[in-house]
Amino acid sequence: MITKALITAAGRGTRFLPAVKGYAKELVPILNKPQIQYLIEEAIAAGITEICIVHRPSDTSLKNYFAPDRELTDFLTKTNKLNAIESLQKIWDSTKLVFIPQDPTLPYGNASPILAAKSFIGIDPFVYMFGDDLIVEKEIGRYLNKMITTYEQYSPAVVISVKDVGPEEINRYGSAKYIDDSKYPHRISGMFEKLEADKAPSFFGQGGRFVINSEKIIPILNKKQTGLNNELWLADANNILAQKDIVLTVATDSESDWMTTGDPLRWLKANIAMARLDPKFDF
Repeated sequence: MITKALITAAGRGTRFLPAVKGYAKELVPILNKPQIQYLIEEAIAAGITEICIVHRPSDTSLKNYFAPDRELTDFLTKTNKLNAIESLQKIWDSTKLVFIPQDPTLPYGNASPILAAKSFIGIDPFVYMFGDDLIVEKEIGRYLNKMITTYEQYSPAVVISVKDVGPEEINRYGSAKYIDDSKYPHRISGMFEKLEADKAPSFFGQGGRFVINSEKIIPILNKKQTGLNNELWLADANNILAQKDIVLTVATDSESDWMTTGDPLRWLKANIAMARLDPKFDF
């Protein structure tokens, strides 16, 4: 049973400057909640009971946001507005939150938070979530549950989230190359980064959710072999595993859509998509 999740929040958020100069970009709201709160709620809905957030060493904004505030609670109680933080109370009641600063001596890259959180992960399989990626779905946790079920059924090294982004967008993402394997559905031999449509092996682009066997991924990452732009890429480690082990994908669908919020335009689109699911908003 998978009970641990790791969320990345150690980037600088340069595409959102100057707005995020004083706080983590993962606190930029989608509607009325910080985007990272949606990830935590998604993880809880999928059965996760321990969540680690890896953040910049100098940043305290994430920990401050998720910490209970007695003064605020007293004020909201007196003014009969306690429902304003009901969603936070559910998080406090449902999961253990751990905050780990990313060691500045680690290479830059989206795989380094795994090395920073080795003490939290231990030898357990875990869910890995990019902090600026959102799953838009009415049934929260539905898609992540599907990924976890795939992992538990087939025991691969990694399960990777993918989405059919079409020929227009595939050059923005890693493209999955599939293997015809009757035993392991949707098995891949690798993800190939940012290829043009005529060279991409498929139009299934890598999303921001993974279910990972820690005992297989960490020895590879411990070597700290950097790739493009001298960064430590999770995709590189996954590709190494795909050559000698089983790496599977689970695609999003009409009921659970993956959206990135890493730049202002796509963040705005994610706001609109989430608003369309909320009956309070009239579209």
